[in-house]
Amino acid sequence: MNETVDVRRVGVIGVGEIGRAIVTGLCDGAGDPPEVFLSPRGARTAAELSERYGSVRVCAGNQEVADRSELVIIAVRPRDRHEALAGLRVDDDTIVVNLMAGVGGDELRRILGTDAPLVRAIPLPAVRDRDSVTVTCPAHPAVEALFARLGGALPVEDEAAFDVFSALTGTLTTHFGYLAALTSWAVTHGVPADVADRYVRGLFQGVGRALSDESRSLRQLAADHETPNGSNERVRTTWFSPANSAALGRVLDDLLADLSRPAPRPAEGSGEAAGGQEKRRPSSRR
Repeated sequence: MNETVDVRRVGVIGVGEIGRAIVTGLCDGAGDPPEVFLSPRGARTAAELSERYGSVRVCAGNQEVADRSELVIIAVRPRDRHEALAGLRVDDDTIVVNLMAGVGGDELRRILGTDAPLVRAIPLPAVRDRDSVTVTCPAHPAVEALFARLGGALPVEDEAAFDVFSALTGTLTTHFGYLAALTSWAVTHGVPADVADRYVRGLFQGVGRALSDESRSLRQLAADHETPNGSNERVRTTWFSPANSAALGRVLDDLLADLSRPAPRPAEGSGEAAGGQEKRRPSSRR
């Protein structure tokens, strides 16, 4: 398969939370879902998905996933990449989508020993609802078409920009932690925990809907939600001060440096370094 965008056979190696979200987004309520082949990694989740969707099946191993798929999504934890991908053969006409944070295309190509197109991507859990834009690098029409089904694709052309977006995703759970801190504060002032939780959720769900208005900048949205010298302005300017903003910038800079740092190359003569070319044996796609 070359530059067609109609991917009909999708493989997923590493069926964790993001793998589950992708499969759900592709298959749940879809009139014409692709065939999806899952690795046995994450066996419980894989079995659950195959029972729920008729177009999904669990393969005996990673090699069967690669053999059966036109596009293979690699979603294993970065620290498990060498063990999970050892000996895996990927045909040069298979598209490989790399979801492993901090693992660049050059390293993955060394591990797989393939000339297949390699595309990095940062899907978020909201792809399960087809409601999240996925950053990809580099641009590839088949990968963009895949993520268009899941809420849209935002291709960038170099890994430096891609790493910036990857660092931004590291702020997601901080947002939830912020909401949890607000709820805990209300509880210390006598509000029942379930009532505080319900109110904070509703408060920020409403604010979140304003983000769909792209005609206004984020700073303009903030201004539109506060009264001059009012409560919102007071909290924003006293708590989220220039010093706190700078501290956040330093945290993100440190994270970006880690994400951009090349992984150590395997030692000469090691199995990975010596075996790369040997892995490029033809495999039979069924």
